[in-house]
Amino acid sequence: MHVHLIGVCGTGMGSLAGLLRSAGHRVTGSDRAFDPPMGPALAAWGVETMPGWDPANLDPAPDLVVVGNVCRRDNPEARAAIDGGLRYVSFPEAMQTMFLQDRPSFVIAGTHGKTTTTSLVAHLLREAGRDPGLLVGGIPRNFDVSHRLGAEGAPFVIEGDEYDCAFFEKKPKFWRYEPRCVVLTSIEHDHIDIYPDPPSYLAAFEGLIARIPEDGLLVAYAGDPHVRALARAASCPVRFYALEGEDTGDVAAVWTGALGPTMRDGGPSLDLYGGGSFLGRAHSPLTGVHNARNALAALAIATEGAGVDLAGAMQALTSFAGVKRRQELLGVADGVRVYDDFAHHPTAVRLTLDGLRRRHPEGKLIGVFEPRSATASRNQHQAEYPAAFRAADVAVLAPVGRAEIAAEEKLDTARIATAIGPHARAATSLDEVLAHVVDVAAPGDTVVLMSNGFFGGMHDRVLSALTLRALSDGGEA
Repeated sequence: MHVHLIGVCGTGMGSLAGLLRSAGHRVTGSDRAFDPPMGPALAAWGVETMPGWDPANLDPAPDLVVVGNVCRRDNPEARAAIDGGLRYVSFPEAMQTMFLQDRPSFVIAGTHGKTTTTSLVAHLLREAGRDPGLLVGGIPRNFDVSHRLGAEGAPFVIEGDEYDCAFFEKKPKFWRYEPRCVVLTSIEHDHIDIYPDPPSYLAAFEGLIARIPEDGLLVAYAGDPHVRALARAASCPVRFYALEGEDTGDVAAVWTGALGPTMRDGGPSLDLYGGGSFLGRAHSPLTGVHNARNALAALAIATEGAGVDLAGAMQALTSFAGVKRRQELLGVADGVRVYDDFAHHPTAVRLTLDGLRRRHPEGKLIGVFEPRSATASRNQHQAEYPAAFRAADVAVLAPVGRAEIAAEEKLDTARIATAIGPHARAATSLDEVLAHVVDVAAPGDTVVLMSNGFFGGMHDRVLSALTLRALSDGGEA
């Protein structure tokens, strides 16, 4: 079958294109640009790409057109497909009908932690010999691709995105994912361009839980009051999880974990308990309290949802290599560690900085943040950002990445910097960001660049500038 994707260079759409190629289909796709990493990846997978939105891209007519949610209703190529009578679907409907209907779907949902937890669940299942399918909004280092077809009938692990499907299907993507087992990590109002208020955002997750069958499973974080409240409506068994000492309200967590000493690679040991009984000590290579929770959730759904042996899953946890752009060490230049992270929400920024402070207690921690997502670019979380940088010795805020945001709605980075204190700066350009980072970073320090976008190539620019600084000082890069 010939499948054409409009908006193929998006994270989800590109991964779908790879899945379709793995399934033996001819795949073509159009987009405005084919920048790394997705552009080169599509070419490597054998996807035929076409620049720009053009009705001519539909000649000869494909058997199926997948319209990405990047397309607006006046997109000329999407309009030509729809008005021309071609068969068209949204990305989530394509996933549902082509990959999820005949196999158990493990949906990993929540405002935070989805990508890492999805990748970890897939890793645990593969190590147990289950050969799962996978679609995730990142690149798990244990797989090196964001998608895999897996074995027929094996679980399909998918990142449950609550964003809407398409301009002609204004409902959450994960409602289409045929959830058999679900992890719900957290609920914190996000995607303000789609969900204008907290009730509308909560309704998306209510709908997901309602779609879990009675013989399915919900693994829910007991430390989040919204998660606790929504989980009560589930018709399936619910397994709550939490770390020792966390406030779980009126809920008793079945799966609990107690953090132990930090290991040599920076990750903590994790003493596991089930129903109050000690199950063993696991070691996670990932830093941060949030990643300990992610590990707890992954172990719970892998063992209770897929029947994986717990001892084997705990052993497999030690070999999880993480996800690119999630506390990813890009390199060390002039003695300065440079990390990349996808954080674009105050909670994510705080957790990222806390995790790296735990991993590198020595030297300054320099947090560099670009507000680029639709929510981060707006002032919805203006008051929460200053506290998010508490673990950083230096905070640098880049200009808001979306010029189209109205002034009265735009995040005020200068106010955030003032609230943080004298060690914070709101830069007026990316060049100023670079210059300040290079000026304040010293050997032994840690720099983390946080953005959900390309960040103007800041990652390579910082590493290159630090390397040049070392060479100009007569040292070694």
